[in-house]
Amino acid sequence: MQGRRLTARTLVKDVQLLGRLLCEAIEASDGKEVREIVEQVRSLSLTGRRKTSAGLNDNLAPFCADMPPRTLKRVVRAFSQFSQLVNIAEDAHHARVQRLSIVDGEPAMPGTVARSLSVLAAAGIEAEAVRNLLFEAVVSPVFTAHPTEVRRKSVIDIEQELARCLSRFDQAGLTAQEVDRYQQDLERATTTLWQTNSLRGRKLQVVDEILNGLSYYDSTIFHVIPEVYEDLENQLRGSPWRFGQDALPPFLRMGSWIGGDRDGNPYVNGETLREALRLHSERVFSFYLGELHSLGAELSLDDRYVKVSPDLQRLATDSPDRSEQRRHEPYRLAISGIYARLAATARKFGSTELVREPVAAASSYRSPAEFSEDLATISKSLITNGAEKIAAGKLRSLQRAIEVFGFHLVSLDLRQNSEVHERVVHELFEKVRPGTGYEALAENDKIRLLTEELRSSQLLVTPLKTYSAETMSELSVLREAAEAHKRYGRASVPNYIISKAGSPSDLLEVMVLFREVGLFRPDEPEAASVNIIPLFETISDLRRSHEVMRTVLAIEAYRAYLGALGRKQEIMLGYSDSNKDGGYLTSGWELYKAEMAFIQLFEREGIRLSLFHGRGGSVGRGGGPSYEAITALPPGAVAGSIRLTEQGEVIAAKYSNPTLGRRNLELLIAATLEASLLPSDAQEPDPDYIGAMEELSNLAFGIYRSLVYETEGFEEFFWETTIIGEIAKLNIGSRPASRSSSRRIEDLRAIPWVFGWSQSRIMLPGWFGFGSAVRQWLSGQPDGLRTLQRMHRDWSFFQTLIANMEMVLAKTNMAIAARHVDLAPDASAHEKIFARIKDEWEATTAALLGITDQASLLENNPALKQSIHHRFPCLDPLNHMQIDLLRRHRAGERDQDTEEALHLTINGIAAGLRNSG
Repeated sequence: MQGRRLTARTLVKDVQLLGRLLCEAIEASDGKEVREIVEQVRSLSLTGRRKTSAGLNDNLAPFCADMPPRTLKRVVRAFSQFSQLVNIAEDAHHARVQRLSIVDGEPAMPGTVARSLSVLAAAGIEAEAVRNLLFEAVVSPVFTAHPTEVRRKSVIDIEQELARCLSRFDQAGLTAQEVDRYQQDLERATTTLWQTNSLRGRKLQVVDEILNGLSYYDSTIFHVIPEVYEDLENQLRGSPWRFGQDALPPFLRMGSWIGGDRDGNPYVNGETLREALRLHSERVFSFYLGELHSLGAELSLDDRYVKVSPDLQRLATDSPDRSEQRRHEPYRLAISGIYARLAATARKFGSTELVREPVAAASSYRSPAEFSEDLATISKSLITNGAEKIAAGKLRSLQRAIEVFGFHLVSLDLRQNSEVHERVVHELFEKVRPGTGYEALAENDKIRLLTEELRSSQLLVTPLKTYSAETMSELSVLREAAEAHKRYGRASVPNYIISKAGSPSDLLEVMVLFREVGLFRPDEPEAASVNIIPLFETISDLRRSHEVMRTVLAIEAYRAYLGALGRKQEIMLGYSDSNKDGGYLTSGWELYKAEMAFIQLFEREGIRLSLFHGRGGSVGRGGGPSYEAITALPPGAVAGSIRLTEQGEVIAAKYSNPTLGRRNLELLIAATLEASLLPSDAQEPDPDYIGAMEELSNLAFGIYRSLVYETEGFEEFFWETTIIGEIAKLNIGSRPASRSSSRRIEDLRAIPWVFGWSQSRIMLPGWFGFGSAVRQWLSGQPDGLRTLQRMHRDWSFFQTLIANMEMVLAKTNMAIAARHVDLAPDASAHEKIFARIKDEWEATTAALLGITDQASLLENNPALKQSIHHRFPCLDPLNHMQIDLLRRHRAGERDQDTEEALHLTINGIAAGLRNSG
């Protein structure tokens, strides 16, 4: 029997198979009656969808409302898991597409490295240009712990097993017995999923988030990154590139904020940072030791049949392994000795347990380079003596892993709010120079004071003074970072991000704090070791960002600091808060303008610019396909360097299995190559397009601000008609939902802001303001629609803007949103606000269809349309059940079944929407 032929129908069959298996698991566990109720709800949902695309019918909502809490919880669990199973089936299908390259004879999506290299070759890009770029490039996905991933780690593990089970059916040449066995594996995994609690019993701690992030290294990243490098090197050595035998430098590296991001999270401190670094190191040593053990089993070469180099023989002779069995197996003896040294190194770095003990004690390695040299000795001996193919296997992958991961595994960024830095610096000055009044100084006076301070090596901190808990905590984190540099190397903590950066003094304050702990020394400016990265978040900060950087680059101390770091400045752009501040259209445009201004400024200053994109999972937080987003950046915005955040449920979607992880990393590399090397004149926007965007943005900004910040009662509308209050209490992350105890929109973090709107299916942050802005603009532009259509055809930035908004509009449901509005104690008070939102949704949909020349949403994207279509039969019941549960909960029904069922709806809707926060 052959493996399944890959067709578009395969996905549908997988969705149906997983759904059937879950129903069987429900019946076996909870009885036939529960299964029949689940199937009846699904039938009502499908019937409602066939009658109206609104997903609202006269039967489904009252049927759900009549269920007792215990039954309702079971049905909610079922549809929540159905949503996850659709995701698993889709991910498995995408993995197949990646492996087999075609579906129904059609080429796979762009974004593979091989395709990008072909595009570059066709454009006449020289091999030397590609080589030079890659030897200076930085491509870094950065994991963050923002709480949009609402599933437990145990559930994620089961879902990964389900994905593995599903992929086994794709193998060619399966026997009937194998098919039967794989079917049983799938049934067992589905039953386990149904019988596992998906809710956390306690609030997530920072250490839990660290461990969750690290789990993707075991399943995917450790194995995929060496493969990506190897394939890229092979591609470059082929025609037409003739790249030579040079190994690429480790330009692709993973980053993380988990355990180092203190902005708004009081639970991250110096102790947390130290534990995060230890856990990182422990995980990478565990991987290396496992790979060495496996390599030792593989290298059974006998010196009675093969020659070995003198250096390899020395390693074998020095090995503490005295086993008679391995007397003629020098490679195994050498690896046994290397294992013993690495085990000693792991213990020195804090690893408490080793899966396998070494044969004997040995001296530890002083650095990753020393470890790598021993492996190079093995490789050279193999190559010299006719075993080059063996050297190119597991050994080469391990060598590449060491280059990428070192002894620290991942580069951990630190982040803190500029307001905290200001308070700490103010206190430091007051302790030694009472009356300085730093916080009250004008910006020019702050700059003057800070630049004077940065010329001195005299510290402000003294053991003779007592400091506030906040100041002590901040200094503790920075001291841990300085210690990490000594212990793990500078790559362990290379970056410091300043949230809400809005003035030059925000950067200089961090330099002063670095001086206090030895991360910067005025008498040795070349010793600077941490990149200072301003994060511009609000619309006003983005508009001022160019002037802020122009001013700070003119300050001698700061320019010298950059010189010590290779004359390179990284700047982070905040998608989430700029969207919450100014709306979707204005946020996108102000980010684009800021990027263009930075490119021009840094080119004039002769300093290399690197942009760090703070993209979230949802479109409202900068989400959307990474490849399209990167290639749509302004010319010069990439230049071989791209860092971007991977957040929440997006991490699981992209890295839960090796095929998808590899696909995602290849997309980032491919986009970086194309955006950096393709001729920029083809990407330059028409001046008329820029003028149109500026006018549209100004109009949309006023429309959005008028609703969100200037409409009386809007704050109450948000809190009463969405699930934001309940989300704030859910165990979905260590960080509080708001920066303060107030209910002000300004104080609410962007994540729960988007999460709340998505759960009610309004999805406001992803589209509001666009429709009215277009309508007003067209009223004064006789040929305006043709201009917008040309912009959509010719300008990748505008294409991406429209495509992401279209996806959000397709997931929006105003009929379900209306039921959420009815939840408010005085729903009539909110009717005018909801009417404005609904009118704007209709105007935005009409404007988008006119620009894209479509009769319906996603008409030109059938694959995405089908994906969303698969989800609605699960999403609609969850929404209706959530609304009923909210009504009960707010009426005082606080029994355990109601509480758990409500939380399960949040899980399920987030899963069904996929990009929820």
